[in-house]
Amino acid sequence: MATDSSANISTRRLGAEFLGTFWLVLGGCGAAVISATFPQFGIGFLGVALAFGLTVLTGVYAFGAISGGHFNPAVTLGLAVAGRFSWGGVIPYWIAQVVGGLLAALVLYIIVSNAADFTGVGGFASNGFDANSPGGYNMIAALVTEIVLTAVFVIVILGATSPAAPVGFAGIAIGFTLTLIHLISIPVTNTSVNPARSTAVAFFAQNGAAGQLWLFWVAPLVGGALGAIVWRALFGRD
Repeated sequence: MATDSSANISTRRLGAEFLGTFWLVLGGCGAAVISATFPQFGIGFLGVALAFGLTVLTGVYAFGAISGGHFNPAVTLGLAVAGRFSWGGVIPYWIAQVVGGLLAALVLYIIVSNAADFTGVGGFASNGFDANSPGGYNMIAALVTEIVLTAVFVIVILGATSPAAPVGFAGIAIGFTLTLIHLISIPVTNTSVNPARSTAVAFFAQNGAAGQLWLFWVAPLVGGALGAIVWRALFGRD
C-alpha cells in the first residue's frame, strides 16, 4: 500500500470503504436507534456494543482484502502515520467513508421515521458531551476518552495485522476490541472513535450534536495518530 498515490486509489477500494462504513453505521447505529430502545426487549448497552463490534468484524472479512477494511478516518490516518498506508490515499478514503456513513444514516432515518408512533429521532445515536453525554460527562472527559480509546484501537489494529500476527484472525481481534471500547465509553460519549460514524448521524439528530461534532473529529484523529506513534516507537516500522 505504501506506494499508492491519490491518483491510483482504485474505485474498487473506495467502494469497499464506502460499503464497509455504510454497514458499520447502519448496523451499529441502527441497533442503538431501533433495538436498544424497543419496549421491554431492548438490547441495551451490551447489545449496541456487540452490534458495532460485529459490523467491523464482518466488514473486515468482507472488504478487508480489497481496501484494508478501515471504515474510519482515524484508522486511515493511523495507518498512514505507521507507514502502512499511503498519504495520497487518506483524503479519498475519508470521503468514501463519510459518504458511506451519511447514506446509512439516511436509510436509517427513512426506516425510523416511518414507524407508526414516530415523533422525532431525538439523539439518533449521536455522540456528545455535557447534556448530550448519556452519563452527563463533560468535554474534558469526552476528549480523554476518545483520544485514549482510539489510540488503543489503532494499536490493536496494527498488532493484529502485523506480519508476525496469526493469519486470518485480525477481524476477530479488531471486532472484539471495538466491542470492549463501546462497553467502556457508551456512557461517556455514546462512543465515537470514528469521525465518519459521528458525522453520519449528527446532522439528523435533534439534540444539537452537529455543534459538538468538532470534538469527534479532533479527538479520534489525534488518538489514531498517537496510537501509530506509540506502535512505531515500541515495535518499529514493518
